[in-house]
Amino acid sequence: MAREQWGICSEANLHGLHLFFNAHDGYEPVIREALTQLPKIFEELNEQFSEAMFSGVIAIGATFWDELYPDKKPEGLKPFTAINHDDRYMPAESIDLFVQLRSDRQDVNYIACQRLVSLFGEMIELIEQVPCFRYLDGRDLTGFVDGTENPKGRSRREVALVKEGAFAAGSYLHVQRYRHNLARWDQVPTEDQELIIGRTKIDDIEMSKEEMPETAHVKRANVKDEDGNGLELMRQSMPYGNASIQGLLFISYCAQPTYFERILNSMVFGTDEGNYDHMLDYTTAETGSAFFAPSIDFLKNQGNID
Repeated sequence: MAREQWGICSEANLHGLHLFFNAHDGYEPVIREALTQLPKIFEELNEQFSEAMFSGVIAIGATFWDELYPDKKPEGLKPFTAINHDDRYMPAESIDLFVQLRSDRQDVNYIACQRLVSLFGEMIELIEQVPCFRYLDGRDLTGFVDGTENPKGRSRREVALVKEGAFAAGSYLHVQRYRHNLARWDQVPTEDQELIIGRTKIDDIEMSKEEMPETAHVKRANVKDEDGNGLELMRQSMPYGNASIQGLLFISYCAQPTYFERILNSMVFGTDEGNYDHMLDYTTAETGSAFFAPSIDFLKNQGNID
């Protein structure tokens, strides 16, 4: 049975370091070889710093996949689709490799980053790094709890991981960096903030169907399929920020890549009456990329799995 990369379904941590790389041309064979060693490095760090609950995930970009593993490709893997509707814009960018490093110790994430950079050397170029942190009791910087409806326990793997075939135990991954306008948000009365989100701020209680506006974030992100089943994502989002900028690095894993697209469309386009997600009036997506995080076995065998 294929083994998933542990960080896909692991519980939340205090610190995250997220790295975005592009590969230099002609290094595909040595990158494939380097990727065979990365799971072992992550395992060693987890054992060495067991109290930190370290986990790492590496994912391959939709465009770069064809160059790195030309013989096999996940059926639903495609580039992130940019959306532009009224004043709401979801940009897309092509990133070759994404690495998620998380633990309860910032220094352990730093050590993992240094090991990774040393492993790949001149093969890849760092495009962006986003250090993140847990805020209070797992809240977004808006003050509301983030990821309340995340799957729990065994259902995390059911939601996140592909079940069968060569890509079993892998996961489709979407990443967006949102920048919040907290100066504007903080001017909104708490009662109005709760209507925008669809939950109470302090107690994290979801509003009833009668109370919740069509424009609430909870409403717009709660999309159902044709049989009335909710489209679930395994979210691993974390806040980031400093004195100048603040936001959320949105990260979702799923066995079905179309779930993310349908939820994002619901937020941006809303209903036929124009009821889009009003949280988008206070936060702006600045990036958007699509990846696939293959199983450990797939990485170790350089994609040679039937």
